[in-house]
Amino acid sequence: MEILMTVRKIASICTMGANASALEKEIGPEQFPVNEHYFGLVNFGNTCYCNSVLQALYFCRPFREKVLAYKVQPRRKESLLTCLSDLFNSIATQKKKVGVIPPKKFISRLRKENELFDNYMQQDAHEFLNYLLNTIADLLQEEKGQERQQNGKLVQNGGGGGSSGTGGGEEGEKIQQTWVHEIFQGTLTNETRCLNCEAVSSKDEDFLDLSVDVEQNTSITHCLRGFSNTETLCSEYKYYCEQCRSKQEAQKRMRVKKLPMILALHLKRFKYMDQLHRYTKLSYRVVFPLELRLFNTSGDATNPDRMYDLVAVVVHCGSGPNRGHYITIVKSHGFWLLFDDDIVEAGA
Repeated sequence: MEILMTVRKIASICTMGANASALEKEIGPEQFPVNEHYFGLVNFGNTCYCNSVLQALYFCRPFREKVLAYKVQPRRKESLLTCLSDLFNSIATQKKKVGVIPPKKFISRLRKENELFDNYMQQDAHEFLNYLLNTIADLLQEEKGQERQQNGKLVQNGGGGGSSGTGGGEEGEKIQQTWVHEIFQGTLTNETRCLNCEAVSSKDEDFLDLSVDVEQNTSITHCLRGFSNTETLCSEYKYYCEQCRSKQEAQKRMRVKKLPMILALHLKRFKYMDQLHRYTKLSYRVVFPLELRLFNTSGDATNPDRMYDLVAVVVHCGSGPNRGHYITIVKSHGFWLLFDDDIVEAGA
């Protein structure tokens, strides 16, 4: 197996060499973006789910800049974030404009940290994205906490005034925010209106991505409309109204209160079918625009007119959740590119 994998890697690198030169010719030396690199990633046995998400994140400019900035900070013990920053830095500092890189160190760390990914089975790209963003956020929060403890000790040793505790209130909340939250986090508000007294209660919850249901012959706009459809709570599902002090019929709806800088949308294409006792893929055509404005915002939403430009799409090719292949289509400097593991093609 090891020999076959090694031979396969060599063969794929040779193939990538031909693809790379073709890509440079297709884009043209004068049109090729300055200081940009288009590198494929070697597949280490069904790691296309990981490669596709990493490519999408690399071409998410705010995220890439933060990861590269983390690279130049004082060296810390190895983590998923240090491995990611090493990988991004390796791509960004290549002398060649196109080529292929084996993300071996990152994959090894991923498999070491989470047994879900410690195998050669096909994994879910959305699960990996969630795990990666949450893990990075947790690491950054932990580092902030350690820095605050160190600063507290220095203040105590120096005899400075004021509290050196962990703090609370607004300061405590700010500590929890990381650049992952600054880039991807939005806020939903769950509004419930009592149909008896008309009182409205709302509950906020943060999100890093929005998961929306898909239907036949639909669009992203239609999916988002469905996400925010008004639901009537009645019969055994009646809502307990604090004003009425009893269960009442009510209407419930979800609205976006705070729009994220980068909007990550997840189309729920894998649905559990009771009659089949397994998940099946909904291969419906979903039209998505190159520009998107969210209309399902709350009345007190911040920046409700924010316009989003499509920059990356992670695509699952195949008939089911445990089989198939992931690829990524990205927009970079006006070019659309297809990333298929170690293959990079223009004009996707």
